[in-house]
This record gives sequence, C-alpha cells and structure tokens, in this order.
Amino acid sequence: MKSTKVFVIALVILIIIAGALLAMKFLGNNATQTANTNDGINTNQNQEEPEVAMPKTLSSYSRPIAVMIDNHIDAMPQAGLLEADIVYEIIVEGGETRLMLILQDKDLDKIGPVRSARHYFLDYALENDAIYVHYGWSPQAQEDISDLGVNNINGIYESTSSFWRVTDKYAPHNAVTSTDNILDIAARKGYRTEKYDNDTVLNYVVTEVNLESGQTANTVTIPYSYVNTVKYEYDEDAKEYVRYSRGEKQVDWDSGKTVTTKNIIIEKAKNSTLNDGTSKGRQTIDNIKELDGYYITNGKAIPITCTKTSRSGKTVYKDLEGNEIDVNDGKTFIQICPEDAKIEITE
Repeated sequence: MKSTKVFVIALVILIIIAGALLAMKFLGNNATQTANTNDGINTNQNQEEPEVAMPKTLSSYSRPIAVMIDNHIDAMPQAGLLEADIVYEIIVEGGETRLMLILQDKDLDKIGPVRSARHYFLDYALENDAIYVHYGWSPQAQEDISDLGVNNINGIYESTSSFWRVTDKYAPHNAVTSTDNILDIAARKGYRTEKYDNDTVLNYVVTEVNLESGQTANTVTIPYSYVNTVKYEYDEDAKEYVRYSRGEKQVDWDSGKTVTTKNIIIEKAKNSTLNDGTSKGRQTIDNIKELDGYYITNGKAIPITCTKTSRSGKTVYKDLEGNEIDVNDGKTFIQICPEDAKIEITE
C-alpha cells in the first residue's frame, strides 16, 4: 500500500516536470520568433509586398481621348487645357496654331472650342492610342482618317446635344462637347475604350527630375509666326511654367484659373504649304524622322532628339548621349514649331 502511494507521488512529479519542460520550449520558440520579427526578418511568406509609387500621368488602362482645340484669338480662353495630360501645339494655315489635348480618365462638362482635323495631328493621336475628336476636317485629314482606320468622332455629324455652340463666342470658334458625350458616341460606334498596353509615349517617373547640367530656363519664347508667339515663365515656388499666347496669359474658360505645365518639350519640324488647289494655305510638316529639340522642366533645359519612325510609332525622346529622357510626372506641352523658329531660352 505504502509502495503504491510512493509510485503515484513519483508519477505526479514526473508529469509536472515534463509539463514544465514543454512550456519552457514553447516560450523559448515564441521569443525567438518575436526577436526575428523585430530584427526585420519576415517569417510570413504570404505578407503583401509594399505598394510601389507609380506616375499618375496617363497611368490607367483607359484609352485616351485626343481633342482638337481652336487657338485663334477669338477662341481664347479655352476649356480643357487645365485638365489635359499632354497638349500638342502645331502650326496651321494663316500662321495660326491648333492644340490637341490628350485626356485620360477625365470627367469634363465642357471641352473646346473644338475645331477641324489636320492630317499631321493624326500622327500624335495614333502614337497615344487615342480616340480622335474634331469638328470638321481638311480634305487631307478626311482621306488619312479613312486610309489609316483612325477611330474618330466628327462633331459635325453628331447631334446638337452632343456637340453644341455656345453664345459667348461666335462661329466657328464656339463648338464644345463633354467627355461623357464623347464616350457615349465611342460606345455607339463600337470603339475600343481600353488601351492596348500601358506603354506611354513619355517616360514618366516618380522621382523628381532636375536637369542639373542644363541651361537656366526661366523664360521660354517660341515664335510660331508673326501672329502667334508662345511664352512660358517659370514659377519657382510652384515648380511649374505659366503659359502665355499672343502676349496674354492663358486661363481656363469658366474658372479663370491660370494654365500651367510641369514639362515643355520643343520639336523643330520643317513646315510647308500644301499644293492642294484650294489656295487656303493649309500646311504639312516633315516629322517622320529625327528632329532636334529641348526638354524643359524645373527651370532648366537640355537639348534632345525626337525620333518618330512611322505615323503611328511612338516618338522617342533622347538626350545627346543617346539615353531616353525621364520626364517629370505631370502635364506636358509638346511644342512642334517651325524649323526656323527663333527660340529663346533665358534666365
């Protein structure tokens, strides 16, 4: 009886000792895991990777819209310049220029004044994979839109609820539309509304680009013709350029806000008058080649080359060492100006 009692007591003691050893092992493993985690060792293989910052400009897979905008003195101020991701400016007849806005994922009740197509603007709508929006067209643009199969919307053939004329400007400088109307028409026409890929024309980066080796560029003057000179003045506090046309600061049509841009790209292309029998002085440009130009941002400018190998091919912008340039995230005005324009970049 006494031996049985001793046996039971011994068994209880062994159980207590075994339990204590297991507890110590568990606590030791837990402490080691905690220490590893505190030392930055990731023991959770399913933990999500941290998000990588991406440039915002033209960053989604929605297909861009390219809209032809009137830049005649009677068309100013315009609607849409503030919200555009890219704005192309090229000379047209009479020494005037027209603008083409590249818009992506924008919700605008008013864009315009919308003007007619010119054939060389198609090259830049195509390289941005954009639906091309215009109000009328030149014979050359009409032919090329058909031959190239460009997804286009001609406001002249749409209802007055989709494209309408406002009363505070007079024709032909007063036709406007909206992004909702454009997208509704695109859907009706069966146009694709997603991009083929997310490879943008410009190599946007998140890290701020400062052209340390560039020349100071506080004022940039681009004479297109005797009737139109474009000028930009650098706002050092905002790190953006304020835009002027014909000596007037450009502002938004309704809000009156000043039009600014983060980046300016200048391309110098030879222009000439078409011999099309109309005597209207319509222009063409020699742009499917390597052109000289400048990249300007944050108060500095560097010389670049701008190479386009086909009408639909993306223009490649390189520095003089042959490296594709990084472009600051933000709005870009691309100034495709006459080859002989007396460009001034000054302090």
